[in-house]
Amino acid sequence: MKLVTWNAQWCKGIDGLVSPERIVAGARALADFDVLCLQEISQNYPKLTGHTPRDQPAEIARLLPGFEVVFGAAINEQPAASAPAQRFGNLIASRLPILQIQHFRLPSPVGSIDSIAPHSWMPRVCTVCTVQARWGPVRVMTTHLEYHSHTQRLAQAQALRQIHQELCDVSQYPPIVLPDETGTPYQAKPHTGDAVLCGDFNFEPHSEPYRALATAATEPTPTGASHALLDAWLLAHPDKSHPPTFRLYDDRYGPNAVSCDFCFLSESVAPRLKNITVDTSTQVSDHQPLMIELM
Repeated sequence: MKLVTWNAQWCKGIDGLVSPERIVAGARALADFDVLCLQEISQNYPKLTGHTPRDQPAEIARLLPGFEVVFGAAINEQPAASAPAQRFGNLIASRLPILQIQHFRLPSPVGSIDSIAPHSWMPRVCTVCTVQARWGPVRVMTTHLEYHSHTQRLAQAQALRQIHQELCDVSQYPPIVLPDETGTPYQAKPHTGDAVLCGDFNFEPHSEPYRALATAATEPTPTGASHALLDAWLLAHPDKSHPPTFRLYDDRYGPNAVSCDFCFLSESVAPRLKNITVDTSTQVSDHQPLMIELM
């Protein structure tokens, strides 16, 4: 199973050109992926997409025949009764069968020390698709955390950890399903502890939000398990620094390139990691894509 994650910046390259075709081609150049996770995908925001197709989820679906495309909108607004809805968020495309789709809203606390001065921020979500891998169901989770607020980013990292914890617990203690509930909302679900969490986290390695997400929880769980999330790069390259994934070719947000795009693996998936790669050469987004291969 090969997975590519990429903050596509509404498919806008360093050269200012908006092109979903270049994003899909760039992801394919990195790997013949089974799952593609994109962040910052736009739907009907003409100031972002210009004269290119404004419905980027539909355009990406057109470019990926044989894939099922799921769009998780963090923002969903209706500018006028006759205008199409405007949405912005995460996208998962999978050629593996999708067994279940979930969307989790992440917290955005504003009554905090870093909100004394007004600043930009937007709602955030985690989009989840449970896919059928060769060995069984795998929960693919992709997200994009707040850039402008450390407090919101930390709260969102803690929430992601709690979401993973709860879903792992449910996989070990699933709800009872009665025989006559097949074909109803109570029917059996593909609960699993196998998980990949990826995306643009807007934090750097070993920062406080990173530790909140990647360090085992201290609170006991109903199963007594920690359900740790492990950094795939460090699993594969324990003696190497994370490669830069942001500001490598664009210094508008700061002078130094940083690592803020990651893949985290559940303990059950970690032994399956075969390879992890970052494309540090492409410039068709302001972020660099990352690929993991699981066996």
